[in-house]
Amino acid sequence: MDTGQTIFISGQLILGAAAAFLAILLWPKIRDAAWMLIIFGTIFIYIETVYSVLKIFGISADELVVISSVPMIPFVLTTVRTLFFIIAFAIMIFRQSRLK
Repeated sequence: MDTGQTIFISGQLILGAAAAFLAILLWPKIRDAAWMLIIFGTIFIYIETVYSVLKIFGISADELVVISSVPMIPFVLTTVRTLFFIIAFAIMIFRQSRLK
């Protein structure tokens, strides 16, 4: 691993940890469904980042669950995070359209 890749991975981990930490601090203060889903999406982004770092180091188990040559762990992490954001934005759009 070269210096550039080390800086890239360190930056992702540090910034992702900061975002996840702040999201977790916000969690008990927010009771809004849309914001909760955005918090969950942020936490899943950090989980995905940690998983990708483990994959780079050869520690992850991509082959643990494979369906049709698609490793399920990275697929689920990416899909669930995106679904959280889609649902949160849909809730916000629905609320805004209902107000007008």
